[in-house]
Amino acid sequence: RKGASVAVVRSDGRVNLNPKGRRAQQLISNAVATKSDSAAASSSSKPGYDSISDLEHELLLFEALQEGLEEEMERDLRVCVMGEDVGHYGGSYKVTKGLAKKFGDLRVLDTPIAENSFTGMGIGAAMTGLRPVVEGMNMGFLLLAFNQISNNCGMLHYTSGGQFTIPIVIRGPGGVGRQLGAEHSQRLESYFQSIPGIQMVACSTPYNAKGLMKAAIRSENPVILFEHVLLYNLKERIPDEDYICNLEQAEMVRPGEHVTILTYSRMRYHVMQAAKTLVNKGYDPEVIDIRSLKPFDLYTIGNSVKKTHRVLIVEECMRTGGIGASLIAAITENFNDYLDAPIMCLSSQDVPTPYAGTLEEVTVVQPAQIVTAVEQLCQ
Repeated sequence: RKGASVAVVRSDGRVNLNPKGRRAQQLISNAVATKSDSAAASSSSKPGYDSISDLEHELLLFEALQEGLEEEMERDLRVCVMGEDVGHYGGSYKVTKGLAKKFGDLRVLDTPIAENSFTGMGIGAAMTGLRPVVEGMNMGFLLLAFNQISNNCGMLHYTSGGQFTIPIVIRGPGGVGRQLGAEHSQRLESYFQSIPGIQMVACSTPYNAKGLMKAAIRSENPVILFEHVLLYNLKERIPDEDYICNLEQAEMVRPGEHVTILTYSRMRYHVMQAAKTLVNKGYDPEVIDIRSLKPFDLYTIGNSVKKTHRVLIVEECMRTGGIGASLIAAITENFNDYLDAPIMCLSSQDVPTPYAGTLEEVTVVQPAQIVTAVEQLCQ
């Protein structure tokens, strides 16, 4: 149940591999789209910042999460961390590395392997005024805490008539890509999306990972932060100054005119790889990282739909009952009159994730499929 780094992947798509990391080069590469106007082609996740500024520093995504968590623990004594191996081991992907030594065992609490129990403990701590950050060693393990998250985390503010707030962050790794097998490769966003009272966000870059972590901790609402196992070693320069990201705001990754592509998490990079090919073929895709999985940023999405009149959704979630299905419903209800073609959705196949690497790759959306879908939409 413990992860290991296989590669250092930069925001520009370059991969520095260790001996175990050769497969990563096939999974995340060429992460920046090209466009005739080079300024418009930028896929930087940091609006208004120069990537070579002296007021920035370079971090891997897991380090950005750790830095954001550490800064909030310094800023607010109510912030605490709990989960399996989060203490002296530093977390399964080292997001909590060094925090136990700095803040002590009472604020960084190693728990037994009992997700239902320590998630409930975190919810109880939030009810008393603390701001706990609960780590699931793998998002699939949080299925064991589903009762606590559904019946307590999401509902207590309402069922108590507003007497309690639940300012808790539940976070952890998930997704496909490291031959972790069916149980450890699940995408559970859609499971939690159905719970009233929960906010959900998915990070995709070091910049928004830190900003979303800090914003989630400061929120008065329960927030689930989804992290992808293949993005922890993504590298980017982020500002030295304090910042947070809006929990309910999507990110415009690449402006375009011909089609709106909505995506999030790891699929952002598959979409941007496909965008390179599409631009060379004469298409001008607009790419939006929705980031907020609940609620959707319908303002940003709607403005894009009104401009392009075509929508492609690309997700790693399962097709049946996935985030894409909810997006289709929301867009159809609110912006149907602006659509010139039916919405298309590319999702993972409705099968358990195979262990074999070649089969595992086939179950998720690949850049070539995105190119084909855009060509069909724009006919």
